Amino acid sequence: MSRQPLFARRRFLLGGTALGAGVVLSACTSNDVAQEAPQNVNVGAGDNAEPGPEVTIGFSAPAADHGWMAAMTAYARSQAEAFEDVTFTATEGTNDSSQQIAQIETLINDGVDVLVILPHDGAQLTSVGQQAMDAGIPVVNVDRVFDSPLAYRCWIGGDNYRMGVNAGDYIAEQMREQGKDDPVIAEVAGIDSLPLTQERSQGFADALARHGFEVSHRVAAEFTVESGERQTSNLLQSASSLDALWNHDDDQGIGVLAAIENAGRDEFIMVGGAGSLDMMDRIESGESVVKATVLYSPSMCASAISLARLLGQAKGLGDMAEHEIPASITTYSAVVTSDNVAEYRDVGFAS
Repeated sequence: MSRQPLFARRRFLLGGTALGAGVVLSACTSNDVAQEAPQNVNVGAGDNAEPGPEVTIGFSAPAADHGWMAAMTAYARSQAEAFEDVTFTATEGTNDSSQQIAQIETLINDGVDVLVILPHDGAQLTSVGQQAMDAGIPVVNVDRVFDSPLAYRCWIGGDNYRMGVNAGDYIAEQMREQGKDDPVIAEVAGIDSLPLTQERSQGFADALARHGFEVSHRVAAEFTVESGERQTSNLLQSASSLDALWNHDDDQGIGVLAAIENAGRDEFIMVGGAGSLDMMDRIESGESVVKATVLYSPSMCASAISLARLLGQAKGLGDMAEHEIPASITTYSAVVTSDNVAEYRDVGFAS
């Protein structure tokens, strides 16, 4: 049941097979968030696109309880369905690490050929990744990295530090264009205890510092609409005037925008994070404070399935001298603006 390639641009090649992630990808997770089948699933071209030995891929991810995570699971399933030589076996999403470990152990005992694991907690699932590798089952670790590289054959995920850097560089450029030498810049982060949030904030601060700017007001939300609205309301009450705001996550950004609209504020520009279709709509309209969003695309999960298929068939990446799949692949956080939003809609997701 091969499908026509729909992702012919900005693609990494897998022996002629395109990785589903067209750019660098946040972490975001109950199965009640609906996602349409992604449009950028691609079976690639060349020898690796031809049907090969049958491969059973086991897939495990957290509960799809908000847009980004729901899209991750949707991309994985759609990419698997695009290959006639792939059997896709997915566990029920869960945010309980013990339950996810038990589900993965079942996949190991069932004898799947390759595992694709997006862990709820990378550290807590390291041992089960190692268990699979020790059993001769290659593991593709997605985004939330295991504590040991021996627990996976290949890691693919986003660049959180670069995400912050690109957001900072874009805001700095906009401030310079507006002639603002001492702008008031705000940040609505995600969960502060998570390394990914820390990396994003550090990248943002470092980029601003290179331009002689700094974050004046900062709050941390919890990657949810409710926390985004609550924390942004607090921020706006403490800042009578802003020039720019970066929100780490487009799902929580729905709440951020609600707070902004409730406060009647529109004197600043806002940059989002992850690349939701809702934010892309606002960018394209030109009538919102949202002027850009920095990608952390869930299409990486489609790429993970393509990598797993090639691992199961003992194939490498096309257009590379090495015979083997790389040990790690980092996707890129492109900045989506009104100038290029049409190009990136295919990797957007529903919040």
